[in-house]
Order: sequence, then C-alpha cells, then structure tokens
Amino acid sequence: MKNIAVRLMFDGSRYHGWQVQKTGDTVAGTLEAALTRLCGHPVRVSGCGRTDAGVHAERYCFNFRTSSSIPPDRLPLAANSLLPPNIALQSAIYVPDDFDANLSCIKKEYTYRIYNSRVRDPFYSGRAYFYPQQLDVGAMREAARHFVGTRDFAAVRSVGTETKTTVRTVHWCEIEEKWPILELRICADGFLYNMARAIAGTLLYVSEGKIPPHDLPGLLDRKDRCLTGPTVPGGGLYMTRIWYDGEAGRLMCGSIHN
Repeated sequence: MKNIAVRLMFDGSRYHGWQVQKTGDTVAGTLEAALTRLCGHPVRVSGCGRTDAGVHAERYCFNFRTSSSIPPDRLPLAANSLLPPNIALQSAIYVPDDFDANLSCIKKEYTYRIYNSRVRDPFYSGRAYFYPQQLDVGAMREAARHFVGTRDFAAVRSVGTETKTTVRTVHWCEIEEKWPILELRICADGFLYNMARAIAGTLLYVSEGKIPPHDLPGLLDRKDRCLTGPTVPGGGLYMTRIWYDGEAGRLMCGSIHN
C-alpha cells in the first residue's frame, strides 16, 4: 500500500467539521467517499487537524494509503471530478510509510478574520465574524503578545477533546489590519480544542475593556476558562499554513496552482 500526502482547500460552511461523524456531512467523510470510489477500495484519511463545524482551510494536509495505480500528479484532478465545489485537492505526492499528516506536523497557523463595520456584508456571511463595534487594535496587539511562548493554555481551551497536556508553544500571535477585515494569525506547535477561537474572543474582550492587556498573564496562569473571553463563531477561522519536513514540507509550501 502506497502512502500519499495531499494538499487541499475547503470551505467548511456546510460541514460539521473535519472528523467523520455518525450524523452530518464532514470534510473527511466526503473525501473518503470520493477516494473510495476513485481507488476501488475503502479509503480512510488522516488529517492534520480536527477543524470544527464551519471552519475553513486555505491550506490543509491529509494522507491516505492505497493500492491504486493512479499517480499522485493525476490524483487531484481525478478526485476533484467526484467532489463538491467546496472541496478542492491541489496537489499530491508519495510520502514515506511512517508519514502521518497529524503526527508529522511541526507547526500550524490559524487565521481568524473579523469583519469590522457598522453594516454587515452578506458576501462575508459564514466567512468572517461580523463585529460592528469599534476595535481598539492597539490594546489587542499589546494583549496578543502575552500568548506567545510555551505555557499552559487551559484558560483558552474548551472541554471536549481529551489530551495528555494543555501545554503548547505559540510561535506568534499577531494582528494585521486589512480594513474592514482584521486578521488575527496564531501559529503554534499544536492547538487545544477551540483554542484559536477562544484567543480571538479574549482579544475582543480586551478591545471592549473587559480585560486589561496586562492582566492576561495572570489569567492564563490561573487556567480557568471562565476568566477569559468567549469562543467566537467558527465561520471566521481558517487554517492558513502548515509545516512539515522533507517532501511534504515542499508540498505544503508550493503554489496552490501546482
């Protein structure tokens, strides 16, 4: 059985997240159905992260094993003909047998997009969080710096997925203004359940004056989810970058038109 890594994009608006579930359409379930049909045998996919309902991916990686003779360079176009328009495979390569899209991932970046305007834009519905209040971007940037580093992030983690430790390393947490869109980019070696969305909600609380920026280190040290901001909706969240060693790393860093 050959091990194939695939780069793809998806609009998660109509899906109940990545992971296969007993009820509701998921990205993984939709891919498995298409690849099973294409390869002529049951296919199970392993993704680089368990994105929640409504969450999108501009860059995402999964791997699967197959005995099919379809070469990787032909796989994306063949599979896309069987997939709905909101999922698109970009490129694929053979990878070593021990490669796993999740376990082999070095770090990943999520971007949370906020549509900051008094009037909503229907074209951003489900793709950016509509926030009509004026933002204090300076305070948000000051607060964002406190999330960078290796620490226990239990205070910005929703209960729902078992994990051995709530300690993670955040490489950057930065804000870019592209008015009326505000982008919050967070890169870490791994993310806890709803961590990126809870960080975004906490920074909005900072903007609203509910949490002073200098209070954040103490709140994080207390590891109490009730003391930080809300978990904002999934529609504004995107997986935007992923890092691997070797050929898989080059796969994920290349042009989306490869």
